[in-house]
Amino acid sequence: MFPRTLLQLNAALLIAATAVLHAAPLTIFTNGKIVTVDESFSLSDTMAVDGAYIVALGDKAKALMVDHPEAIRVDLDGRMVLPGLMDSHAHPVGAAIMEFDHPVPDIEDIPQLLDYIASRAKTLPEGSLIGIGQIFITRLKEQRYPTREELDRVAPRHPVQFSTGPDSMLNSLALQLAGIDRNFKVPADSTGVVVFDENGEPTGLMHAFSPKINAKTVHKKPDSAQTIDLVKKLFADYNSVGFTTIADRGASKGNIDVYQSLRAANALTVRLRLSHIFSTSNLWRTTELALDEIINHPLTIPDPMLQIIGTKIWLDGGMLTGSALMLEPWGVSRIYGITDKDYRGVQRTPSEHLAKMVRKVAGAGLQFTAHSVGDGAVKLLLDTYDEVNKDTPLRESRPCITHCNFMTPESIAQAARLGAVIDMQPIWFHLDGATLLKQFGNERMNRFQPLRALFDAKVTVGGGSDHMQKIGSLRSINPYNPWLAMWIAMERKCRYLAEPLHPEGGLTREEAIRLYTINNAKILFLDKELGSLEVGKRADFIILDRDILACPLDDLKTTQVRGTWLDGKLIWSAETSR
Repeated sequence: MFPRTLLQLNAALLIAATAVLHAAPLTIFTNGKIVTVDESFSLSDTMAVDGAYIVALGDKAKALMVDHPEAIRVDLDGRMVLPGLMDSHAHPVGAAIMEFDHPVPDIEDIPQLLDYIASRAKTLPEGSLIGIGQIFITRLKEQRYPTREELDRVAPRHPVQFSTGPDSMLNSLALQLAGIDRNFKVPADSTGVVVFDENGEPTGLMHAFSPKINAKTVHKKPDSAQTIDLVKKLFADYNSVGFTTIADRGASKGNIDVYQSLRAANALTVRLRLSHIFSTSNLWRTTELALDEIINHPLTIPDPMLQIIGTKIWLDGGMLTGSALMLEPWGVSRIYGITDKDYRGVQRTPSEHLAKMVRKVAGAGLQFTAHSVGDGAVKLLLDTYDEVNKDTPLRESRPCITHCNFMTPESIAQAARLGAVIDMQPIWFHLDGATLLKQFGNERMNRFQPLRALFDAKVTVGGGSDHMQKIGSLRSINPYNPWLAMWIAMERKCRYLAEPLHPEGGLTREEAIRLYTINNAKILFLDKELGSLEVGKRADFIILDRDILACPLDDLKTTQVRGTWLDGKLIWSAETSR
């Protein structure tokens, strides 16, 4: 649209980047619309960056141009500048390497799913396991699990495990190799559920239960160097949509090893905040030792690029799969294969040691969070926080609730009182709302991702993606494109629904921006240094191709980033990425 101006901007960005890399004393960005996301959401037209930090805004930044004629100047030509965006929930390593073995097609219906499984059966040796992961039934046109018989038909000589979150459907051979028949009993130490039909035979469906299937897995895995290259590729893609900070909400030792290698090589292009996973064994001493190891990990020491900020457990099952812990029964459901009218979901971590876990983590100054999807799990976690808060004040440790898809008004008030923070995924609203509406009905759905009520109660809620598979902000599972997510948070539109779902729950543009900037900075303990463009804060910012405060709302979701800056350095530009 403005080819000459755009080329001039890109050239200026490259000149500025070269200057910064060679320790230029000062870079001044002028003639822009700089959205500071400070407390009053003020706007500026000029910003001065010296090294890694913002040193002036507005008239004071203009004055520096006079005082420092040697400063590098970047004419923004009216373009918008925002703080670098943050994703409060991703699983980068697993997502990056997911397609190393083979590309996985987009699957939108049962026939496509069965064709994919049939193609794997032709490729893999007979008897080896065909594992299908994270193809959510809420996103299939049929809105149901594939049946055991359908899986048998397309892969009769292979065990098949269709896993979607913590829940799965097995074919007959997989059931046989797992030792699951009409006489099978779930082990006493498991909270999972195996579903049987009216004749007492296993249907193949199981909630929050992963049996050991005695079959070989044939799957190419990347070595450490290949893994690092793929993660670097993913981080560059995160940068391309505006992210400068990512939270790994399920960091294992292996993940951390990858991040430390990148940190040592000065190759990180996103800041990483980690929630370390740990054993939630029935034996408290085992859990305690695991927590001690995390608490004493050197990465808990503050570091601008890589830091363990806390821990994570899984408290319930999945909303997209039929096992989230709800206060009221799910209801008999063809979609989720639920036949028990009193079924309320699955509690995956028993309550026995929950308060002790929270107390130990928070007592060390770290953030505790739990995968808590249903309103029953949210209430359980908040009640535990309330109990611990009596003797171990929690507010400073920013106790977190991860996902938090269904919340009652009482839970919202409780979260506000405790200073609990929330890591939520707007993309689920868009992709899964139609199926959930069919399951729960309109009245109950007013509790689904109640963003308006949370903002009004002054609960800090931030936007995450739960990115788990594939590289690509729109092709990934789950999509991590923040501009689409902001649009969803405002418009409350669901795929396959003609009208918005409870539009009264939507945010303003300003609030949607806060969701991915200063709110996430607060959740991730970065708000003193990042999340807004203020003097003294680090210079993480992005330049956009449009004014997202004024453009037609539907245009917001296709916003493009022209340049991404981290600590005052241009780490990604649209021009050089071509």
